[in-house]
Amino acid sequence: MNAEARGGRSAQLKHTGLRPGWTTGACATAATTAAYTALLTGDFPDPVTITLPKGQTPAFALALEELTAGPGEAVAMAGVVKDAGDDPDVTHGALVRSTVRRLPPGSGVVFRAGPGVGTVTLPGLPLDVGEPAVNPVPRRLMREHVERVAAEHGGTGDVEITVSVDHGEEIARSTWNGRLGILGGLSILGTTGVVVPYSCSAWIDSIRRGVDVARAAGLTHVAGCTGSTSEKTVVSEYGLPDIALLDMGDFAGAVLKYVRRHPVARLTICGGFAKLSKLAAGHLDLHSARSQVDKPFLAGLARRGGADETLASRIATANTGLEALRLCEAANVPLGDLVAARARDEALSVLRGAPVAVDVICIDRAGVVVGRG
Repeated sequence: MNAEARGGRSAQLKHTGLRPGWTTGACATAATTAAYTALLTGDFPDPVTITLPKGQTPAFALALEELTAGPGEAVAMAGVVKDAGDDPDVTHGALVRSTVRRLPPGSGVVFRAGPGVGTVTLPGLPLDVGEPAVNPVPRRLMREHVERVAAEHGGTGDVEITVSVDHGEEIARSTWNGRLGILGGLSILGTTGVVVPYSCSAWIDSIRRGVDVARAAGLTHVAGCTGSTSEKTVVSEYGLPDIALLDMGDFAGAVLKYVRRHPVARLTICGGFAKLSKLAAGHLDLHSARSQVDKPFLAGLARRGGADETLASRIATANTGLEALRLCEAANVPLGDLVAARARDEALSVLRGAPVAVDVICIDRAGVVVGRG
C-alpha cells in the first residue's frame, strides 16, 4: 500500500467521489508556461501541460491569450480559470493571468504582483516585506517551467513574470490575508498543486481507517501529520512505513479521540509550529476558520522559558506565529520546545489515560525541526 492509499487524501476522494482541483500556483504556472512559450515561438500551447511536485501532469485550457509587440519588446499574456474541484474554495472560477516579458541575460526570474495579487507588508511570512504574495513553491514551479521552455525553444530563461487575478482584491476580503499584512489581493498558493476537497466527515473517516490499518498490520508506532512536509520529517526521524502515517490535516482531535478508543503504543504528532501552537493552547481543530494562533499565549510560554517583558510584548503583538518563533530563536528562548511540550500535555489530556505514549515535533515551513516535546 502506498502513501496515498493508506487512508489519506486520495483514499478520501476515492471513497467519497469528491473531485480534486488545482491551486492558484498550478494555474499561474500553466499560464506562465504558455505565455513564455508564445514569447519564444509565437504560438500558445493550448492546452498547456505542466508537471507538479508529485509528478502529476495536468493539462490546462487557456481562457485568454495575447501576444503584443511593445516598443522594442514583445509581451505575452495567458490566462487560466481556476478549477478547485469540489472544494468550497473562494478562488474557484477565478481567472489567473501571467504576463511574461524578456529581461537582459543574467537577470534570472523576477516576480511582480499584478492586479488582484497581494503584496507582503508585514514580517513573519515566508516572503520578504515588499515581495508579491507568490509563495515559494509556486515560484519554484514557475522557475522550473521557464527553464524547460527556454531549453526547448532557445531562450535565456531571464524573464519578468507578473501574476494577476481578476477581481482578486475583492475575493481576498474573504480570506485572512489582510490580517497577515498581505494587501491588495490574493496570495498565489500551493505546495502540491492539487486542491483536496475539504470534507470533515470524509477526512475523519480516513483518519480512523488509517489507525485501523496500522493496528491490523501490527504497528506499534503511528504519526499524525498535518501535511506532506511533516510526513517527510517523521519518516526521516523514525523510518516509519507509509501505513503508519496518518493524514491528520487540521483534525488533531479526531486522531486523539480515535486512538484513545483504539490504542497504539506510541503516537507522534508532527506539524507546523503555528498549527501545533493551537493544539498547545487547547484547540483540537487546527483549521484557520476555527482557531487562530494565540500570540499572548505564546508570550506567556516564552516568559516561562526566560523571555523578558520586552520580548514577551513583541511576541504578543507579532504578525504571525512564525515571527514569534524567530524572535525567540534570536533570543535563545526555546519557544518551539515549549509549544511541543504543551501540545503533548494537551494530547495526553484528551487521551485520558489510554496506554499511548505521545511525542510532538514542531517544524517550520522548510521542514526544519524547531521544537520537540
